[in-house]
Amino acid sequence: KNGLVSCVKTKRDGPAPPKNLYTSAYLEKMRSYAERYHDYWWILSAKHGLLDPDGEPIQPYDKTLSGARIAEKKEWAERVAKQMDEEGLLSEVTLVLHAGKDYYEELLPLIEDSGVTIEIPTEGLYIGEKKAWYKKRI
Repeated sequence: KNGLVSCVKTKRDGPAPPKNLYTSAYLEKMRSYAERYHDYWWILSAKHGLLDPDGEPIQPYDKTLSGARIAEKKEWAERVAKQMDEEGLLSEVTLVLHAGKDYYEELLPLIEDSGVTIEIPTEGLYIGEKKAWYKKRI
């Protein structure tokens, strides 16, 4: 299983490898879960698309898909689907999404016919419930 963890607003002041750039307690919980239960995990960045957590340091940025226009989300999803294909993530694998609807509603239609199995373990939960879900499992 491969995990996809969405980025969060809170970031360090300077450049850092993707897995260390984001500083929220919520992302830390998602990261801990992904590192424990997944063979590999990736970050879904509103600015950069698909990021290898151990990739080259990147600068902090101020961009989110929350509240973004549908056209912007579709453009982002098309870029991410292409990046996922290039990384070999669109074959017979299970992708576990640790992300809000803004990060997957336009992406799912682009990847669901590729042979992947999609799981969204916290779908439909409020943010407090999601945090509790992760806390219980890490």
